[in-house]
Amino acid sequence: MSGTDPIGNPGHDPRAQLGRLLEEDPADLYENAPMGYLSTLPDGRIVKVNRTFCAWTGRTPGELIGTRFQDLLSVGGRVFHETHLAPLLRMQGAVREIALDVVRVDGSLLPCLLNAVELRDDDGAPVLVRATLFEATARRRYERELLAAQRAAEESEARSRTVQRVVSDLAAAMSVDDVARVIVERSRAVLHAAGAALVLVEGNPANAGSVPALRPVRVEGLPEALLQALREAASGQLTLELAQGVRIVPLDDRMRSVQPAVAAAMADAGLTALVIVPVSADSRRLGALVLGIGGMGENELINLDQPDVLPGSAPADVDLLRTLGRQAGQALERARLQEETARQAQRAAFLLEAARLLAEAADVTETVERLATLAVERLADLCVIDLVSEQGFTRPAARHRDPRLQHLADEVRDRPLTTRRDSHPSVRALREGRTQWVRSLDPDFVSSIASDDRHAEVAQSLDLAGIVAVPLIADGRRLGVVTLCADRRRGAFTEADVEVAEQLGLQVALVVAKAQRYELDVLTSHTLQANLLPPEPPELPGLTTAVRYLAATHGVEVGGDFYDVVRLPNDHVALAVGDVVGHDITAAATMGQLNSVYRALLVDRPAPSAIIDRLQASWSLLGLQRMATALFASLDPATGQLRIASAGHLPPLLLTEGHAELLPVTPSRMLGAPPAPAPALEWAGVLPAGATLLLFTDGLVESRSADLDEGLSHLLAAAAGAGTSDPDELCDRLLADLTGAHRADDIALLALTRLA
Repeated sequence: MSGTDPIGNPGHDPRAQLGRLLEEDPADLYENAPMGYLSTLPDGRIVKVNRTFCAWTGRTPGELIGTRFQDLLSVGGRVFHETHLAPLLRMQGAVREIALDVVRVDGSLLPCLLNAVELRDDDGAPVLVRATLFEATARRRYERELLAAQRAAEESEARSRTVQRVVSDLAAAMSVDDVARVIVERSRAVLHAAGAALVLVEGNPANAGSVPALRPVRVEGLPEALLQALREAASGQLTLELAQGVRIVPLDDRMRSVQPAVAAAMADAGLTALVIVPVSADSRRLGALVLGIGGMGENELINLDQPDVLPGSAPADVDLLRTLGRQAGQALERARLQEETARQAQRAAFLLEAARLLAEAADVTETVERLATLAVERLADLCVIDLVSEQGFTRPAARHRDPRLQHLADEVRDRPLTTRRDSHPSVRALREGRTQWVRSLDPDFVSSIASDDRHAEVAQSLDLAGIVAVPLIADGRRLGVVTLCADRRRGAFTEADVEVAEQLGLQVALVVAKAQRYELDVLTSHTLQANLLPPEPPELPGLTTAVRYLAATHGVEVGGDFYDVVRLPNDHVALAVGDVVGHDITAAATMGQLNSVYRALLVDRPAPSAIIDRLQASWSLLGLQRMATALFASLDPATGQLRIASAGHLPPLLLTEGHAELLPVTPSRMLGAPPAPAPALEWAGVLPAGATLLLFTDGLVESRSADLDEGLSHLLAAAAGAGTSDPDELCDRLLADLTGAHRADDIALLALTRLA
């Protein structure tokens, strides 16, 4: 065992070998130590250095002796030596583990850790500095890796916080505008971008047969010229652009060559790169987030330690941006759904409101005016309505949302359609019987459908972006067309808008058709009434007369009330007032027949009671379909002799010097009722000079809120308080006091004053 060394090598005495090593020159330990040794004068000049340090730097001892130690350091090391290391060594006398980079002879850097001690004489003056340097390449690498890992962890945490904030903010966003604001502001903060914009696709980008439009929803810090250049550059290639994922587009020679307009706009905006982030939801590409990169700050989330790396190009950064794009897309889909739900409710409310307003309209003109006003409040910026008449097109309504532009709409209204403009959407809608939707307008198209240069100028001033023309069709008849226009501030119409417009057009067509039928009935009734009523009373010596006729306000404006004043050959005057049951066409026809028979009976100048008896006896022979009440009278203007007979009619009113009374005329049975067993009774008296006789029908005194006796009392009070005996003034004041805008029955008045 004594001949074997500790590691099993026989023949060697380890104690003898160790002794030899310990007895060797200590200089060998200094020269070949695993660290660098050097001694310098107080000014840094090297006076002694070991081989290890020489080998590290690639220099010989002769090259190093006399060289200042600080001259071997990197630029930063030299600055640190002068500003920190030397003063600290002078003050403390020693320093430990100072990190410095020594420059090798080939220019490369050698990371080192420096320990140094300053030797001083008895007076405390520095004499020599002894320094030990340890190679710190591995340690420096480890520290860098540790710092990089720490920074990566911090950036990952920051990205997580960013995503959490974005998700939280997007969850609170209730509209597309809210989503756009959140994603633009947050994304811009993430990249410290100079500007950002959210651009959405209008239409289906997957449809290769059409070129979808791009609509900026929110823009911050990016000029319109750049967005316009991007829209033009993406035209026709939008699907390809969005399919490429997150893209970083630098402003380089290739960009200047391929897309000079975009490059010029970027340069004008001071941008060095664009970051394009697709915004998608469930594989549907909704648009893109555009971020403009200019001068970058020092605290940005995106790592810019490597100057050749473009912002956002690191895998983690790309993942973050892609995540933001997906979150934005999902929030946009949710916001669109919420907005669409709200719009559906608004459309339903709009159609209900339209139905209510249209139902309350009294005629065609009021119908279309109400429609135009409602349409620009809820659906469009401009509403124009054209109707078909026997003379061609009429344009009763043209309304603009903005009162400041209504004068332009008025000019449009003054230029009705003409069939000569076959390309006009409204003409085509009426001709083809289906909706015409012009999704976008260009100046040439606007000029082609204008009636003249001024019309084209007005249309251009309205800045129209889209047109929807809906034909008005009811019972197979084409009644007209409703044309809705949207300007560029509002944006183009959607399919839902067109659907609502069509539903509204259907409602309007039915209401217009009904209103037109009603107006035709009214016109017919007015014509019939005008032909059935007797002419204005003739000039009567010694008398002044006035007549009034008002039809009921519901149903057709025609009724069965009548009046008549006839001058007889003996200068006597025959008076009549009557009321056929009902206020419709049949009542009016019966009234006309009755009045004609009455005039025929006057040939023999019978007494008023005789007229009643003859009518009662011949009623069945006349074939009249309704019963009637009537009051017949004869008057001698010279003497004032007055004779009156009533067939179930209200008594006349006598007004004398402000005193009003009802004459005591005893009525017989109504005309058309079974004949009475005795002849009709007759009242006789004198109409004083200056007195006024008023004959009237029950519509003047009857109402749903008061009985007949109360109505007659009101009539007496109103006549006594009228302050006039002039027939015209008296009729007007009585109608004003006793009737309103709505009348349940017809009214006929006959007033006659005997002059003094």
